Amino acid sequence: MATAPLRDSHFDPQDGWSLPAWTYSDPDFHAAEMEKIFRPSWQVVCHDSDIPNVGDWHSIDYCGESVILVRGTDRNVRAFTNVCRHRGSRLVDGAVGCAKKLVCPYHAWTYELDGRLTGVPDSASYPTLDKGKAGLVPVGLEQWRGFWFVRLEDDGGPSVASMMAPYEAQVAPYRFEELGALGRVTLRPREVNWKNVGDNYSDGLHIPVAHPGLTRLFGKSYGVEAEDNVDRMWGDLIDRPSVNWSERMYQRLLPPVPHLPQANQRHWLYFKLWPNVAFDIYPDQVDFMQWLPTGPTTCLIREISYVLPDERREMKAARYLNWRINRQVNAEDTELITRVQQGMQSKSFTMGPLSDKEVCLKHFCSRMREIIPEARREHAPGAGWSKA
Repeated sequence: MATAPLRDSHFDPQDGWSLPAWTYSDPDFHAAEMEKIFRPSWQVVCHDSDIPNVGDWHSIDYCGESVILVRGTDRNVRAFTNVCRHRGSRLVDGAVGCAKKLVCPYHAWTYELDGRLTGVPDSASYPTLDKGKAGLVPVGLEQWRGFWFVRLEDDGGPSVASMMAPYEAQVAPYRFEELGALGRVTLRPREVNWKNVGDNYSDGLHIPVAHPGLTRLFGKSYGVEAEDNVDRMWGDLIDRPSVNWSERMYQRLLPPVPHLPQANQRHWLYFKLWPNVAFDIYPDQVDFMQWLPTGPTTCLIREISYVLPDERREMKAARYLNWRINRQVNAEDTELITRVQQGMQSKSFTMGPLSDKEVCLKHFCSRMREIIPEARREHAPGAGWSKA
């Protein structure tokens, strides 16, 4: 790997280079990421409108944990690990549900919606049990503009609100707090390392090469920028009718949105929050998407669309066309990231040079090297290094 000469005491010779390929498949690096990247990170679970009633719950699985987010009888929302304090059984199955109490299906230990343990069959036979100390284990919780986030560990990192603070003025017109789900959460497994999904999401250079549809819609208006905790991407729909039916009809039928400023009427806006949560913001809808690691070379993409009430036929058509357009983009991206994951297995590839225009990827690589210093190695350390 060639490096530039040292220019000053703060210059990093790896600045301008990608992460080494081995970090996209190494089991030890995956273990380090789970501990240092994902356990302290905020993960979106659902919107407040998804849990309107007492007892409504949503769950999310990642990092070998299952987390349940539930609305209590006092209307407050809390988050717990989905684990009974008796023998470790999972309490609830599935992604969504509603319950008056959380009852373990193994031995019927019963928890209130606020996490208190209130029911243990034959409780007198447990000499070491202290019900007051055996409630469900709470998990970090934050609501940002109607969306609920959880994190497994608090490492002192920023809140979601502080991460998005520089963009509040841009997000505010979209009325996130009033959104409601359009459909349900979709889970899409991918045979790639999670970083390949994120690298692709924040990459603007591949748009004119691999996404002809987006190029027809945006022309040369697509832009990217990177801040400390957030990547931002954007594009403005051009007036020239596309040759593609779905794109042309979307351009034609997308109606004016009264609550949006004029500059946002034909504006597509994307935010990626560190390390793996994204919001795709359109005039017609708002999607969240996250890519959760499930192994060194696998991940799960979790996504759903949210909308404001709008019964106009043009708006319903625009939302359908948006789905068609992005289904094609997703198919193109899946092929791209699969090719990269496969190519990274070659011994001929270690690190690649990054363009100055790849600002998001450069920032991501720098932060990964800071958090996990082994990422500075061109080749993988010996097996077991993460435990050592």
